[in-house]
Amino acid sequence: MTATDSNLQILLDSRPEGLPEDSNFKTTRGDIPTPGDGQILARNIYLSLDPAMRGWMTDRKSYIEPVQLGDVMRGLTVAEVVDSKADGFAPGDLVSGALGWQSYALAEPKELQKLPGGLPLPLFLGPLGMTGLTAYFGLLDIGQPKEGETVLVSAAAGAVGSVVGQIAKIKGCRVVGLAGTDDKCAWLKEMGFDATVNYKTAEDLRKAIYKACPNGVDVYFDNVGGEILDIALGLLNQGARIPLCGAISQYNATEPVPGPYNYLSLLVNRARLEGFIVFDYRRRYPEALQQLGQWVAEGKIEGRYDIVQGLENAPQALLKLFDGSNTGKLIVQIGDEPA
Repeated sequence: MTATDSNLQILLDSRPEGLPEDSNFKTTRGDIPTPGDGQILARNIYLSLDPAMRGWMTDRKSYIEPVQLGDVMRGLTVAEVVDSKADGFAPGDLVSGALGWQSYALAEPKELQKLPGGLPLPLFLGPLGMTGLTAYFGLLDIGQPKEGETVLVSAAAGAVGSVVGQIAKIKGCRVVGLAGTDDKCAWLKEMGFDATVNYKTAEDLRKAIYKACPNGVDVYFDNVGGEILDIALGLLNQGARIPLCGAISQYNATEPVPGPYNYLSLLVNRARLEGFIVFDYRRRYPEALQQLGQWVAEGKIEGRYDIVQGLENAPQALLKLFDGSNTGKLIVQIGDEPA
């Protein structure tokens, strides 16, 4: 993979109904832009693929404006500055920002975060990026785990879930992870999870989760919604907390999705279910990144990456999030790392 003499871009061409398809995207090539005064030209190296992207493709009210048809698809990247007409940024600097599905992007200083050198770049899209921040604030601020409590994590082998489980272990909790393959469950055990359940092969999923959580659940970190949320509601202990991070089982639904049947468990157990968006914690990012960085340096948190080569493969790679075939953080490598 080498630098190109043109700017490959992937645009949102139509809005998906159900799972995104190749036809929803349009690939174009154009000239590499030139930065104006106060602007930075960055060459994208790695692109993060996230379940939230499915929501960004839909024209409905959300926490962020949808991607407009004909625009470059939104996405977080790690990039190298190649030209700068802005103070504080110079060629060779490593940065992160929402630079989108393209080889090169123009940005203003407020849109970029400088990255330290000497660390693997995928870390900044995983435990030291939005993934880690989402796990950190969702678990610690909303879940508020206490030593000895049981923390149940869905999509536990995914980018966010795997970090949630590791933080919960740091806090002295018993951690149970749900994943879709035996290999993923084995990886979770290697990372210190106390118990795992393969939700795709369990003969009776409710019984399997109940068996893995004999003392009930104090914190359920929900990434999937649907049936697993309903099962978790039936396991709640008094005063339990549910950080609602996502509902990936429903993102591609084309018909109305029924709500959880066990929602009265929240009342009976005086429990709390609270949704959150990581962007709401912007002012506290430095605090979280300092702590996450310390845990990474100490070997208490590790990342695992599923890296797909080539920006042109991003539309198909995105589907791995919805069929569960990725393990850890799903990333597209757009260009070479700096020499």
